[in-house]
Amino acid sequence: MSSTKALQDRIDAFEAKYIHDQDMAFKVTARRNKFFGLWAASVMNKDEQSAEAYAVEVIKADFEEEGDEDVLRKVDADLKAAALDYTHQDLEAKLLECEQQAKASFM
Repeated sequence: MSSTKALQDRIDAFEAKYIHDQDMAFKVTARRNKFFGLWAASVMNKDEQSAEAYAVEVIKADFEEEGDEDVLRKVDADLKAAALDYTHQDLEAKLLECEQQAKASFM
């Protein structure tokens, strides 16, 4: 095997791993947001069908901007509208818990 072929094989392997890692990160984030939305729906006493629809809204909210603030802002506003008072730190902690749950679900 020539060194050029070996180098190209390594490059291809790194590219494949990068693509896989990015795909997995996207899936974990989407599942995290679903779990977060389902949790918020449960504290707002939504029925199962409404909870699933709400979780989809939370997933979609993540496409508004980079980072987690768009998701946190949506859930915070919806909880406040339902007269439920959670601090930003409470929501960040719950989001982290949902992320750990999402990662575990892929293991």
